[in-house]
Amino acid sequence: SSSGRGPGRRLLLSTPIFYANGPPHLGHLYSALLADALHRHRALRGTGPGRLSTGIDEHGLKIQQAAAAAGTSPPELCERMSGLFRHALTRAAVSFTDFTRTSEPRHRRAVQRFWAALRDSGALYKGCYEGWYCTPEECFLPESQLAERRDPQGHPCKVSLETGHQVHWTKEENYMFRLSAFQELLQKWLRDNPHAISPEPFYQRVLRWLQEDLPDLSVSRERSRLQWGIPVPSDSTQTIYVWVDALVNYLSVVGYPETHGEWWPAAYHVVGKDILKFHAVYWPALLMAVGLAPPQRILVHSHWTVRGQKMSKSLGNVIDPFACMRQYTVDGFRYFLLRQGVPERDCDYYDEKVVKVLNSELADALGGLLNRSTALSINPSNTYPSFSESCFPKVLDYRETKGTRRASAEDYEFLASVASLPLQVAGYFEGFQIYKALECITLCVRQTNSFFQRHKPWKLNRRDPAEQLWLDTIIHVTLECLRVYGTLLQPVIPHTADKLLSRLAVEPEERGLSSLTFLPRYDGKPCPFEGRQLGPDTGLLFHRLETSRQHQIETEKL
Repeated sequence: SSSGRGPGRRLLLSTPIFYANGPPHLGHLYSALLADALHRHRALRGTGPGRLSTGIDEHGLKIQQAAAAAGTSPPELCERMSGLFRHALTRAAVSFTDFTRTSEPRHRRAVQRFWAALRDSGALYKGCYEGWYCTPEECFLPESQLAERRDPQGHPCKVSLETGHQVHWTKEENYMFRLSAFQELLQKWLRDNPHAISPEPFYQRVLRWLQEDLPDLSVSRERSRLQWGIPVPSDSTQTIYVWVDALVNYLSVVGYPETHGEWWPAAYHVVGKDILKFHAVYWPALLMAVGLAPPQRILVHSHWTVRGQKMSKSLGNVIDPFACMRQYTVDGFRYFLLRQGVPERDCDYYDEKVVKVLNSELADALGGLLNRSTALSINPSNTYPSFSESCFPKVLDYRETKGTRRASAEDYEFLASVASLPLQVAGYFEGFQIYKALECITLCVRQTNSFFQRHKPWKLNRRDPAEQLWLDTIIHVTLECLRVYGTLLQPVIPHTADKLLSRLAVEPEERGLSSLTFLPRYDGKPCPFEGRQLGPDTGLLFHRLETSRQHQIETEKL
């Protein structure tokens, strides 16, 4: 298959297409940053052509209502939201290659062709559907997921257990999809592909859903209720259900129905856990029905709370990503979300935590290390100095320390952990655990600072030949560490990593991951950087931040 592991393997990474009923928030950016970091990491490894797709989902009842509430038309609302989302993603340095709008002709055509393929396969039938419909979630809910409440007028009503949204009894004739017919195929697909859904708890959740009854799915709505959507080909009384329309974006982006075979099914979908069922049950079944394979992987993440509370418009605690990027810088914002976001559980966001993480890990640990090792007092020639094997000889077992050399057992342990870092980081990216990759890098940065502190190069005398060799070796090792960290951090903090690598005079073509080797001189191989002039001073790597509360106090004093 096209997804074989050979060279030149293609891969489509996707974010969901975001619903255009409101402006971008933290959750949207988190999905996009996870996908972007994976996309950038893959590009640096040079494993083959890659695409990163995103976009907005412009159809459905919710948008019809949001436009009416804003006193505008659906197309005008979507035009505005499309601009906002594009701007937010571009500002956050999300390197998307494709931005889909579901109102585009190429998408509409793909959806209608997909519908025709479903119809021709015999997977659709006309059925009368009645049940409780939840407009905000755009779906019918079974009794088991409802609770009794009272509406603002005090009349009894039913609401969704999960979201609290009111539901209404709705009866209409729709096209139905024979989801039930795919239950065994779906189970087999998951059993044969244990990594199809990550992290593991979500894989288990989908397996459990597939053990329950799978009712057939309503895949169209009456046109009289829903005008804002793609009409069913050959039946103008029906509109294609917004979820079917939205899911097909993953195919329309790669040229369905003509050229999608060049990419599909080599696709990784990054999705929030709230849309897991649509992506892990309905979408694979729809694909199977038209004779296509399910996507290679579905990577699932959880939600962000704010000081322990759910983000909601009513609580007024929705985090504006633009404000965050102004306050913490783009890289600061990216680093925090990817460092603190653990896909399998909800994570909490608050200002003091962001400031603490960024100050301690980016400003102090990484920035401090660069400052110390490039300071003119320590490195007056402003070069990448030489490594001396006599100070740091290669040993097979560093526990047999002879007292002659300068390097201690602790130093050898530290070298070993930095040497193993690139592979470790690659493994964590592959396993959708970017936060663990960043944790490992942080630990190594800390070890490098300890190494520097332990040997106090500022106390060594440059005029003593023996001390000078050791001083240069300490700086060489430290700069080699910084080069490794800068290279590995490129997918997460692209601007800061660029600043760091430019200061170390690492050329653009020397920044890939496939050729990254740490401290070649230790293994008796030449180091291309040795003796090179460092790049121009790029200033502080990352400026220390104040919490917004501190900031208020300082401003009040003025």
